[in-house]
Amino acid sequence: MGKYVVEFVGTFFLVLTVGMTVIEPGAGAGAPLAIGSALMVMVFAGGHVSGGHYNPAVTLAVWLRGRCPTRDVPGYMAVQVVGALSAAAAVSVLKGSAAMAQVTAGTPQVAQALLAEFLFTFALAWVVLNVATAKGTSGNSFYGLAIGFTVMTGAFAVGSVSGGAFNPAVAVGITAMGLSSAANIWIFLLANFAGGAAAAVTFKAVNPQDQ
Repeated sequence: MGKYVVEFVGTFFLVLTVGMTVIEPGAGAGAPLAIGSALMVMVFAGGHVSGGHYNPAVTLAVWLRGRCPTRDVPGYMAVQVVGALSAAAAVSVLKGSAAMAQVTAGTPQVAQALLAEFLFTFALAWVVLNVATAKGTSGNSFYGLAIGFTVMTGAFAVGSVSGGAFNPAVAVGITAMGLSSAANIWIFLLANFAGGAAAAVTFKAVNPQDQ
């Protein structure tokens, strides 16, 4: 039970940070730094308990890599989504009705958004697999920093293209907050899960001895 609580808490604070820093008055250009930092500290806080996924696409990648028991996958993904929805509800209370009324959903170009989300979800899952599951980096002290900075980098690089979710749970959260249209959620789901799966396949191909 503890690992599911950790996955809920980590996802909650990640999505809470997204909403609080992106919705005005927010953190402006510094939002990606805050979001990446939130993920970093939550990975350090909960990685030893649950693996610190906080992302259904990462859970998929770690499962395909063989480091997440099949029985945990549905529970992880469920509590990640619940954590995201709970965070969206908290943001609406903390920001207030006036601020939430000003939120407008982005309208990304589909092809560009699909590519951006795929590439940086691949990058995120690739980093997770290499710093948190590989034998060669076992016991390192930098894994949380590497994972958080990957999300920060992606948000700075392509946030203006796709919204910079790289995470189906975050996609659910930003949709619930009105930052993204419900009609566009398939873009995130398709690209994020595809990116996570591709990272796992690539990791296994590059590291056949690390099974």
